[in-house]
Amino acid sequence: MSVTLPIYLDNNATTRTDPRVVEAMLPYFSDVYGNAASKGHSFGWVAEEAVDLGRAQLASVLGADAKEIVYTSGATESNNLAIKGVAEMYAEKGDHFITVGTEHKAVLDTMKRLEHEGKRVTFLGVDKDGLIDLNELADAITDKTVLVSVMFANNEIGVVQPIAEIGKLCRERGVLFHTDAVQAYGKIPVDVNAMNIDLLSFTAHKIYGPKGIGALYVRRRPRVRLTAQIDGGGHERGFRSGTLNVPGIVGFGKAAALCQQEMEGEIARLTALRDRLKTGIIDAIDSAYVNGHETKRLPGNMNISFEFVEGESLLMGLKDVALSSGSACTSASLEPSYVLKALGLGDELAHSSLRFGLGRFTTPDQIEWVINKVISEVSRLRDMSPLWELHQEGVDLKTVQWTAH
Repeated sequence: MSVTLPIYLDNNATTRTDPRVVEAMLPYFSDVYGNAASKGHSFGWVAEEAVDLGRAQLASVLGADAKEIVYTSGATESNNLAIKGVAEMYAEKGDHFITVGTEHKAVLDTMKRLEHEGKRVTFLGVDKDGLIDLNELADAITDKTVLVSVMFANNEIGVVQPIAEIGKLCRERGVLFHTDAVQAYGKIPVDVNAMNIDLLSFTAHKIYGPKGIGALYVRRRPRVRLTAQIDGGGHERGFRSGTLNVPGIVGFGKAAALCQQEMEGEIARLTALRDRLKTGIIDAIDSAYVNGHETKRLPGNMNISFEFVEGESLLMGLKDVALSSGSACTSASLEPSYVLKALGLGDELAHSSLRFGLGRFTTPDQIEWVINKVISEVSRLRDMSPLWELHQEGVDLKTVQWTAH
C-alpha cells in the first residue's frame, strides 16, 4: 500500500481547490481584470460575461434561474442576509422564526441576534439519529411565523433532513423556507422547485472551489424580498452591494459545473469508501458507535464515537490524518459538540468522537491506512485506561460509586 502522509479527511471543513478550477480562474487575475460593474469598456464587459456564466452554472445545480443567484462572500454572509433580510422585510407579517438546535453557528447565532432584538425563535430538537420531527415543526408554526430555517445536511454528522417534506409544509402554511445547504450543494441532488425552497445558502470552498466566495438563492416566483444587509452601489439587484470577486466567481462556477457533471459517480464512489471506513472500524473495535442516521447521510461523512477513549488524545495519535472532533468553527473549544449532545450523547462519548470527511481526492488506499491506524491507536489508548479494564471485566461503570480524594 503506497500512501503519502499526511492524509486529508476533513473535507466537511474545507476542500482542496480542484486544479481544473484554478486553471479556469488564473486569467481573471492578470489578463481579464476588469470590474464587472464597469459598463463603458470591453474590460468590464468581459468580466460581466464571466459573472453571468458563473451565475448560470450555480443555478443549474439547483434547477433555478440564473437571476435567482445573489453573490456573497460566503455561506455565513448568505445565512445572515437570508435570515436578517427576511426579518426586516417581513416585520409587519410576524416576529416568529423556527430553526433547529443542531444548525451551524452561522444560523444559530443569527437567530440569537433576532432574539436579542425582540423576535421570538423556536429551536426544534432532533431525535437520536439527528432528524427533526415534522409533526413538531407543524405544531410550532403560528400565524406570526415568518421563516423556517433548517440545514439541508449537517456539517458534523452528515445527516440529511427531509427537506422536500419541510418545504411542502412551509408552502402550505404560507411560511418562507430557508436552508443552509453548504454541505449538500454539489454533493447530492438539490431541486429548489421540487423541494419548495425559498432561500438557499451555499459556498465555493466546500465543493473544491476557492474560499471567500458564496451565494444565496432567492426565489423569484413566488417572489421573496429581502432587506439588504450591506449598502453601497446597489450591486446584485440591490440585495448585496460590493465589487464582485470575478476570479472567485469564475472558480465557483467551474467548481459547480464539475460537481454537477461528476455527481452521480462521486456519490457511488464516496458511499462505498465511507461504508468501508465504517465497517472496517466498527467491526474491529468494540464500543464504537456511528453518530447520526445510518443511511440518511452525506456520501462523504462519517462520525464515530469511541467509548473509553479521550478524543483529543486520539486526534494526537492520528497526527498523520487531518480530522476533527467537531465542526471547524468550534474545534478550538474544549466543550463537547452541541450537535452530538443534541442526539443524547453524554459528555464522555461526545468528547470521544471523530468526524471523517471524505472527498474527491480520497483514495481507497488512504481509507485502508486510516482504518488500520484508528484500530491501532484506539487499542493503544484503551490499554492504558483502567476504565476499559473494568469494562472488560464486566463492571457496569454507571453503577460505580467514585470517591473523591
